[in-house]
Amino acid sequence: MESSVASSLPVWACLASLLAAPLIVIFRREPFLREMSTLVAGLVKLGFVLAILPPVLDGKVLTATLVPAMEGIVPPIEFRVDALGATFALVASFLWILTSIYGIGYMRGLKEHAQTRFFAFFAISLSATLGVAFAGNLLTLYLFYEMLSLSTWPLVTHHQDKEARSGGRTYLTYLLGTSIAFAIPAILFTFVETNGDLSFAGPAMLAESDLGFLPAAALLLAFAFGFSKAGLMPFHSWLPGAMVAPTPVSALLHAVAVVKVGVFCVIRVVTGVFGLDLLERLGANIVLAWVAAFTMVVSSLIALSQDSLKRRLAFSTVGQLSYIVLGVSLLHELAVEGAVLHIAAHAVAKITLFFCAGAIFVASGKKYISQMGGLGKRMPFTFAAFFLGTLGTMGLPPSIGLISKFHLVLGAAEAGQIALMVAFLISTLLNAAYFLPISYQAFFPTRAAGKQNDEEPFSWDRVAEAPIACVLPLTITALLTVGLFFAPGLFLELAGLFFDSVK
Repeated sequence: MESSVASSLPVWACLASLLAAPLIVIFRREPFLREMSTLVAGLVKLGFVLAILPPVLDGKVLTATLVPAMEGIVPPIEFRVDALGATFALVASFLWILTSIYGIGYMRGLKEHAQTRFFAFFAISLSATLGVAFAGNLLTLYLFYEMLSLSTWPLVTHHQDKEARSGGRTYLTYLLGTSIAFAIPAILFTFVETNGDLSFAGPAMLAESDLGFLPAAALLLAFAFGFSKAGLMPFHSWLPGAMVAPTPVSALLHAVAVVKVGVFCVIRVVTGVFGLDLLERLGANIVLAWVAAFTMVVSSLIALSQDSLKRRLAFSTVGQLSYIVLGVSLLHELAVEGAVLHIAAHAVAKITLFFCAGAIFVASGKKYISQMGGLGKRMPFTFAAFFLGTLGTMGLPPSIGLISKFHLVLGAAEAGQIALMVAFLISTLLNAAYFLPISYQAFFPTRAAGKQNDEEPFSWDRVAEAPIACVLPLTITALLTVGLFFAPGLFLELAGLFFDSVK
């Protein structure tokens, strides 16, 4: 049984990177000190998150009030760290350190402009991410959700060219537009229906409500969170459009922050606002499940046609996020636990793939798959890591993705949703179809490898691995994908604790 414990640890974990942002600006003329501020803040943040884990694993929930409530007018802004929040915070804080190291190598390697702005907003976005992870009520969740949208926009538009500005407009239009149109009305409805109680503590907020307006509220919240940041169709196009950003930003968006926040919010809404029993009575979970299944399969088909490596990875992300949404929509223990586990499994696999895409670009200037034939022999560490990342994404051994997908597929079968189980399997086959040829061509090129648009074959003689600051993080995340297959205990325990608290 969960018990609440007041603690300042969540507050300090959230502040660690936020306080680093002004230091990064102060040291803008000293690259070494600027980058050390980023790395030290990452280590401090991870330290606070690790300190949070023992009490959470002991069944406790850590709480902290940031802004007191105005009784009957505005709920408090508060943190409440349970097993789900701790899982997300652990993944985000650990991967931020590796992304920062990678970002240093990438930005220096390409001599990118405005690196101070880049690292400052990077730090702010991680604070917003942990704010979402620790949100104790629906208002706090929404505020940090929007803080993340605004703090990542300068990262998406970093290059400041026409393509970046266009991608940035699409990014804000989808994320802020769906929030204003759907989230605010849904939160207001919930506020009125619950007499101002928006807390995730205790039973789901609307579990005992009449069914009258609940289908509409469920639809609004699904559009606000599931159909925007989580990238479900038809509100997914911002995600491939955001690929105009530098690769470290793409890795942040797809593995650590924005899209993971989307699926995290879906889990919070399903379990904390409506509750498993109410959604089953409404039948809204099946609607959401089929939208996720459609997105999962169609995005994989689109990925097959993408020659740009980053765009192929982007459409892959759209499909992989749908695994998580579909899993929690099934309302079955194994499927919900698989959805929570897949947050970590997909994060380490997908960030590996984006790190590899960036390393390839830094080393060779190539970003199209059709240009990469034979490159594996010149960049063996990068492409070996890429292969391990694809195994994690496909859910094949030896990778943590196998364990999360096994939970999802078995959960669908035990829930009696055989058609949805088949959708999982079809998507996995499509994953193999668009990922495995990349690794094969890199190590065993055909005669036409390296040619695109009738160009002469590219000579790889002068190409070698990217700088160590790029290669080291992708090697660690690739090994982590495999290592968690053999030692998934922590994440399995956290997933089990979370389901026990909401069933």
